Amino acid sequence: MSTQAEKAVRFQALHQSPEVLVIANPWDAGTARVLTSIGFAALSTTSAGLAFTLGRRDAAGCVSRDEALANARSIVDATTLPVAADLENGYGSDPETAAETIRLAAQAGLVGGSIEDATGDAAHPIYDFDHAVERIAAAAAAAHSLPFPFMLVARAENYLHGRPNLNDTIRRLQAFEAAGAEVLYAPGITSPDDIRTLCSSVSKPVNVLMGLKGAPPLSVAELHALGVRRVSIGSGFARAAITTFLHAAREVRDRGTFTFAENTLYISELIDLFK
Repeated sequence: MSTQAEKAVRFQALHQSPEVLVIANPWDAGTARVLTSIGFAALSTTSAGLAFTLGRRDAAGCVSRDEALANARSIVDATTLPVAADLENGYGSDPETAAETIRLAAQAGLVGGSIEDATGDAAHPIYDFDHAVERIAAAAAAAHSLPFPFMLVARAENYLHGRPNLNDTIRRLQAFEAAGAEVLYAPGITSPDDIRTLCSSVSKPVNVLMGLKGAPPLSVAELHALGVRRVSIGSGFARAAITTFLHAAREVRDRGTFTFAENTLYISELIDLFK
């Protein structure tokens, strides 16, 4: 088993590779084992996937920091891969809380994590610019104080909250980069031209969220050509799993048939994934 420091160095190197790093997003130990077994290079948790597993809504403050970090620890313990985490807004508005969340994430075995500029308040969904930058600066200082490289991802959430302002998003990510973030991320940006403009406006690796319904079907190769260095799936795999489950359940309830089973793996095939 690799040590946390060895995983951290490997994770950092994956971001420096000329190839695009595709990160898979498990929501529990079992899905982490499956994603590890089929050959992904790194994993990151999904806040939505965890919330759904717990029977709660996502992005509504319904999952505590302790619960999120316990979930992250279970994923770390289930895989030999580097694991990062969706740390939402750091579980508090003040910079000190964002910094403490990074330190606790490292204690949970994580080697990376994201802090977003979304407040969780529908009336004021995005932190004011200066406050958002202060929070990332505090998180970055905490990350840089660790005895291994911790890949801090700074997220600008405009596009997920009805504010599709590319200029403001770039301004925020540029400031987050200057404040010490290692990876930059604006989930919800899907236009190839906007992705290209964003990537050319910063020097640190840019993560793009894929698997969004209705978004342009860009491939990893096409994203690479636009300047993208990292791709994540977010809640995509969790949504796909729940969608398939729901279709199967509705078939049984509404039609009294069981054809869904024809598209499932045999139990023996599933067992083999957990060797």
